[in-house]
Amino acid sequence: MSRFGPTRGQTRKQARGPAFVRQPRNLTREGRTKPGHIPDLRHAGPGRIVVLVPAHNEEALIAETLESLAAQTRPPDEVIVVADRCTDRTARISTAHGAKAVETVGNTQDKAGALNQVLARLLPQLRDHDAVMVMDSDTSLSPQFIAEAARRLRHQEPDQSPIGGVGAIFFGHPLHGLVCHLQNNEYVRYARELHRRHGRADVLTGTASLFPVHALRHVHEARAHGSLPRGRDVYDVESLTEDNELTLALKHLGYRCVSPCACIVGTELMPTWSRLYYQRLRWQRGALDNLKAYGTTRATLPYVCRQLLTYLSVAFVPFFLTVLVYYTAAKGFPGWPWFWLAITSIAAFERVWAAKRGGWKALLLAVMIVPELLFDQFLNVIYTKALIDLLTGAGATWERTHSRTRRLREAITTAAGFTLLLAAVVGLALACIALGIAWTLIALFVLCGVAAAVIRLSRLHPLGLLLSLPSGEQPHGDIPPWRQ
Repeated sequence: MSRFGPTRGQTRKQARGPAFVRQPRNLTREGRTKPGHIPDLRHAGPGRIVVLVPAHNEEALIAETLESLAAQTRPPDEVIVVADRCTDRTARISTAHGAKAVETVGNTQDKAGALNQVLARLLPQLRDHDAVMVMDSDTSLSPQFIAEAARRLRHQEPDQSPIGGVGAIFFGHPLHGLVCHLQNNEYVRYARELHRRHGRADVLTGTASLFPVHALRHVHEARAHGSLPRGRDVYDVESLTEDNELTLALKHLGYRCVSPCACIVGTELMPTWSRLYYQRLRWQRGALDNLKAYGTTRATLPYVCRQLLTYLSVAFVPFFLTVLVYYTAAKGFPGWPWFWLAITSIAAFERVWAAKRGGWKALLLAVMIVPELLFDQFLNVIYTKALIDLLTGAGATWERTHSRTRRLREAITTAAGFTLLLAAVVGLALACIALGIAWTLIALFVLCGVAAAVIRLSRLHPLGLLLSLPSGEQPHGDIPPWRQ
């Protein structure tokens, strides 16, 4: 069964759908179209739509991913599973579900290298008005995903810059355990942020994104001519986060990136703290590396501002604790100022309100406050580690290194980096105490955070135009409940 479950009027068996078949009418065994399938939608949007599903030993989830493709109201014209160094039954299961399994040859460049191998053969066979969708092998699409993404590519505003890609609004699955619920609350809040910004996307995530062929060709040509800072093919193999880098490349070339409210996917969550740590470390290090490569431009300015605010928030915690401990030791505990408790409660209410679409469990977790505060500190450690790795030039990989010597060297470097950064923040706090401006700076930071929460509650763009330059997107509709 798809992660989205049966739609209204469907049984579980109907919602599951038959195996994917690449036929014009996409018929079931009884010769009838599948539930919800509208053949005319094949002609809506771009010409042919080819789906690429990079997979490495994904026999447990690949069938469900392909079934969600089979259940699309606008089915793709071709599905290619890019089996990268698979040693399990991924290719066999993919073929059984009607997809074309293509095995990579000598790929040593992970996901980006695998996709580049297939795109090098695929793009010359497609026309400019065709489209390529890239989606993860642990992702399930909502039934209207391709139809809505194709419609968005076809009906573009003539007075706006062209759309270079249509991304997903993603939610987590399965929701088992505290670590998964904490991740999903993040995703729920990000979906609400996209809704406020009328679908202007920060990243065309690897969960699922549809690209017009002419935009991918433009990226390839720009890399060849040196218009982009790195890479030779469509995907930059030097980047740890190839989806983030491709988004920056498209925006650098003048394209818009959008995530319509109907383009919803369910994606696998990290089930353990260890796996989550390495996933988020790769994400943050990749984002920093990409910004370092591109520098500060009109396209990257919103991302640079976000990173600056992120690290300002990271430094706030030790700064505040240093000031609090100093004044408590010198003059006694300052007490609980009710004015500031009332002010910060606005920000706490906004966090709870932003999680309401995640269901009652998401709301309960947000109301408890403490688990999410501790989760934020867990992420702050990751952000700091990524910054230390960037500053020290530490090698970046997809997974944890298995070399004991290298792990020891990284541990020593990281410990030294944390110590120096903490000493710098503590020293700054003591200097501000000496100048008598420590509490003023803390109050200013808190007021800015509360103001941002009020703006988010008002459904305006968070922090105004500082974090996202205008892109001319039309008003965004309501995000449908993803579990349907």
